[in-house]
Amino acid sequence: MFRDDLTKPFMRTMGCSSSELLGWLPRALPGARLIVEPDAGGGRCRAVYVGGELLIEWRVVAPRRIALLSIPQTEVRFSYDGLPPQRRRKIQTAFDLATQRGGG
Repeated sequence: MFRDDLTKPFMRTMGCSSSELLGWLPRALPGARLIVEPDAGGGRCRAVYVGGELLIEWRVVAPRRIALLSIPQTEVRFSYDGLPPQRRRKIQTAFDLATQRGGG
């Protein structure tokens, strides 16, 4: 989901587990120095770029159930600091594409 306004922190619920999100971070945030602090119920990652950073914080929430299907869910908070708007859009677009699941 693309957002035009990346100047304020925003939340997103993603259909993945905490461990899946952790595995995606290096590919989803190319060119960043990652400082990752996972914990049992979630975690945080600082993606440090020249000129600023993106702070991602997450927590595991109850899975979504559809009949017998159970989809893990993780609530993710994104907060940019010190990067120009066009750079924020480029980073967020790369993250969204790298974490997109097939289907549709």
